[in-house]
Amino acid sequence: MQIELKNELEKQLHAAQLGEAPSDVFMKQLIASQVFMPVMDEPMIGGIQRSTRAQPLVVQDDSGASALVLFTSPERAKSFLEANYPDFKGGLLTEFTWVLEKMDRGFGIMINPGDELGIDIEPELVQQLAQSAARPN
Repeated sequence: MQIELKNELEKQLHAAQLGEAPSDVFMKQLIASQVFMPVMDEPMIGGIQRSTRAQPLVVQDDSGASALVLFTSPERAKSFLEANYPDFKGGLLTEFTWVLEKMDRGFGIMINPGDELGIDIEPELVQQLAQSAARPN
């Protein structure tokens, strides 16, 4: 079955998974791309939002380490969220560099969990990406 690739980031991820491109090419593309971050908003009361903070989807792996869940496109998120996290109905399409700036240290990142185009990024590599993204070119 052919995987439908929705954007350049997915093309680079797929090529890296197949060994057709080095993983650092994918990582550079990731730094330059937008990602979809699922968020859970607090319920509105009388049409008024109670909070200005949306809660991102953070999960724990088997070892208890925390990981932020991101997707390469909103379409990739839909079935995963409906099946596993139905309270996460919305999300933000944002620059990956913005996510790196806002993240706490010690978190990993799961991109497209449960999908053929899924990848887990360990906390140490997340820190390296954040440092790389913060450096001027």
